[in-house]
Amino acid sequence: MWEEKENQLQRTFEFNDFSEAFAFMTRVALAAEKLNHHPDWSNSYNKVTIALTSHDAGGVVTEKDRKLAGIIDTFV
Repeated sequence: MWEEKENQLQRTFEFNDFSEAFAFMTRVALAAEKLNHHPDWSNSYNKVTIALTSHDAGGVVTEKDRKLAGIIDTFV
C-alpha cells in the first residue's frame, strides 16, 4: 500500500527477480512520460521503491501523484 509521509506517496514493490522488476519500471516509465509526471525511484535487484511528489507544486502530494499511483497499482 502507498504511504503518505514526508510530503510524498511512497511504496516499495517486490518481484520474483530483476527482470520482473525492470519490466515493471519500464511500464511505470511509459505511464509517467505520458502524464509528464515522473517518480523518484530506486531499484535493488527485485525491489523497486517509488516516491511521488509534485515538485512544481512546492514538493507536496497532489492529485497528479494520486493518479500516477493508481496507474502504477494496475501494473502489479
